[in-house]
Amino acid sequence: MAERSYNVLFVCTHNSARSIMAEAILNAMGKGRFHAFSAGSAPATTPNPYALQTLRHLHLATQDLRSKAWDEFAADGAPAMDFVITVCDNAAGEVCPVWPGKPITAHWGVEDPSLFQGSDDDKRRRFGQVAGILKRRIELLVNLPISTLDRLVLEKSIRGIGGA
Repeated sequence: MAERSYNVLFVCTHNSARSIMAEAILNAMGKGRFHAFSAGSAPATTPNPYALQTLRHLHLATQDLRSKAWDEFAADGAPAMDFVITVCDNAAGEVCPVWPGKPITAHWGVEDPSLFQGSDDDKRRRFGQVAGILKRRIELLVNLPISTLDRLVLEKSIRGIGGA
């Protein structure tokens, strides 16, 4: 019997860089086993161009990525999330919506590459470094034997990935 698919929401305040990159990376690495989404509490109007450039450099799809409010995922009819993961400290400290279905929550704080000051090449390198951190954490997530773990062990495991 095939393992079911899991929905994951990555949350960051502006939903323009870290959460967008995590969404694209997990959708590629999850190969149908995971369906990733991203959202923010105060979304930007568009994803950060360096984030999109980084994803294209990694040969990941960017055409459907957009910055969006987390309200979309707390509304009736929204996909039920199995996991909600904050990737920025601001979002982790905010009062989040009540997510339908009581998903497991975790915080995987990563520095905001959008705040980095430097040349365009330096900014591209910084975005690449952050994408690398997210990719390593997402590799750990996709390799968890989720269906065999009870909720408490799974919650501890997913939260532990944030320190990886």
